[in-house]
Amino acid sequence: MSEPAEPGSLEVTATAIVNAPNVDVFDALRQWERQSDWIPFTTVRVVDGDGGEGSRIVAVTAVGPATLRDEMEVTRLDRPYEIVVLHTGRILRGPGVLRCTPLGKERTQVVWHEWFHLPGGALGKLAAPALWPSSKVGLTKALRRFARLVEQGKLP
Repeated sequence: MSEPAEPGSLEVTATAIVNAPNVDVFDALRQWERQSDWIPFTTVRVVDGDGGEGSRIVAVTAVGPATLRDEMEVTRLDRPYEIVVLHTGRILRGPGVLRCTPLGKERTQVVWHEWFHLPGGALGKLAAPALWPSSKVGLTKALRRFARLVEQGKLP
């Protein structure tokens, strides 16, 4: 586990093992709108493009009156190994990657890594260490939920 790399940044990594072939896991991750099935309180949609490289994606997380809009662009797809995005919103900015590593024919390790550059100057520097533990737990739980859905044949 790594803590925030620099003041005002938030670096988070989550990992899960999925008992499914690498290509199936990758294809399930690319189902952008289906991410709502495994990322709590979040609705994801493609707003420009076909979900491939150059596409723009928006994820809106809403808990009660609090809403966070995450805008991103798909910058690289290397099927069946890697999806790279760039978060371009007002709050969440920076790169993110989902990597699928085959561990044999029927097992895949998924690593979800995000590097967020938080706005707010001194406030962002204070917020990053407080946000890190909950972000780590949230990403890990979501990725485990994703693994279960793939293994149950509910994704892709």
